[in-house]
Amino acid sequence: MSLILEPNFREAGKRYFRDYSPGDDFYQHLIDLHQGLSEEQSAQVNAKLILILSNHIGDLHVLREAMSLARSGIAES
Repeated sequence: MSLILEPNFREAGKRYFRDYSPGDDFYQHLIDLHQGLSEEQSAQVNAKLILILSNHIGDLHVLREAMSLARSGIAES
């Protein structure tokens, strides 16, 4: 399995009228997840979400590829 870089959001049984709508729905849920949290709490939620989804993915090759992609272009301080 290789890392999917094309939009891949969907919800089983739900029809969308625009290709980007499922991605918009996800982004709104992500924003809502952080509502009312401090920066520290928000960072904790992000860390927990990353670990939960990483466990769900499970494929270390895909996870290493994703980490490399996420880190690219970020300068060290």
